[in-house]
Amino acid sequence: MRKRERALLAALRLPRQRRYEVEESLDELGRLAESAGALVVGRVTQERLAPTPNLYFGKGKVDEFRAFSEREGANLMISDDALSPVQERNLGGSLGLKVIDRTALILDIFAQRARTMEGKLQVELAQLSYLLPRLVGQWKHLERIGGGIGTRGPGETQHESDRRMIRHRIEKIRGELGRVRVHRKLLRHRRKAAGVPVVALVGYTNAGKTTLLNRLTGAEHAAADQLFVTLDPAARLCSRNAHAPFILTDTVGFIRKLPHQLVAAFKATLEELGEADVLVHVVDASHPGLDEQMLAVDSLLSELELGPRPTVVALNKVDRLDGDGAVSALVDRFEGVALSARTGLGVEALLDRIESALRPGVERVTLIIPYRDGTALARCYERGRVLGRSDGADGIHLDVELPPRLLPGVEAYRVTS
Repeated sequence: MRKRERALLAALRLPRQRRYEVEESLDELGRLAESAGALVVGRVTQERLAPTPNLYFGKGKVDEFRAFSEREGANLMISDDALSPVQERNLGGSLGLKVIDRTALILDIFAQRARTMEGKLQVELAQLSYLLPRLVGQWKHLERIGGGIGTRGPGETQHESDRRMIRHRIEKIRGELGRVRVHRKLLRHRRKAAGVPVVALVGYTNAGKTTLLNRLTGAEHAAADQLFVTLDPAARLCSRNAHAPFILTDTVGFIRKLPHQLVAAFKATLEELGEADVLVHVVDASHPGLDEQMLAVDSLLSELELGPRPTVVALNKVDRLDGDGAVSALVDRFEGVALSARTGLGVEALLDRIESALRPGVERVTLIIPYRDGTALARCYERGRVLGRSDGADGIHLDVELPPRLLPGVEAYRVTS
């Protein structure tokens, strides 16, 4: 069994940052480190006006890091903030430890959790994009002291060779993911043609999106009280009595300081959100930092330029809150739906809210469908919401709500008043 790495967490607090924000971010970093398999042995924060160019932290604080790591037996330092390749290399040399930042840690977790070929390709693309600028210095052990003749050759040649290989692999992965995007686009067109609206779950990692998807659709996707359990997108039909059917999609959870490499690599997956008719923003109502988490999700959605669309706030895990007053206060504040995906509490209320959000895109019509056209009748039941039915001599009389995309197929049976 592989021995767990012993990690020291470190963060810089700049003047514009509030102390509790830095502490909450370090708490989250600790959970990320544990998710990756490390044992957190300590955390250190330094207050500075600005990072230092060479070490990010001040030299005195780096000396403190070294003493702490020797005392606690740490063999890994994780910076909560992004480090430049130079800072990462200099810190590692000064401390005698492996040094990584939050971005590298998240990439490592994604690499562990990716299951499908698409997910693995997306993670590899993000890792290679992150690694490329860090190749400088990887071959220091092959360089000679001094300059001029003898200093060129093995180190530089190997470095350039690696850069070429990585660039070639990046282009190959982009090509493969491009084909994935074309395939996903085709699937989305088919869903549109079928007239079934799409509802997408979004939210901070570990907010309970997958548990909610399982609850609403009867699926059995893996869900756990861990960060980034779901990397691969899922789409399932949600069809429940008294509610119009819709496709429910689940995507990767968001997080503060989500690496740009991941956002770019997972573009094919995140494009699913752009086709959604309604977003359900799943929030962990029991989390003390829910405001910051919601802001992080909203910021990333804005970065993806998805455009405004109806959004329902699902305040999940309310079963963990003490008293009805706390729940009511959150519902009023966010105009959300109180919910427990684990127990099923509030599921019907959520479905009602989703249906209301979808309704502006639905038209109520009266139809007389001939008995011979069983296809049109089945489509009304499968893709619409039948409000009333009576069987007459001239055909089946339906009072039904249908998406606009389905109206042309039944226009000949429409009853006009």
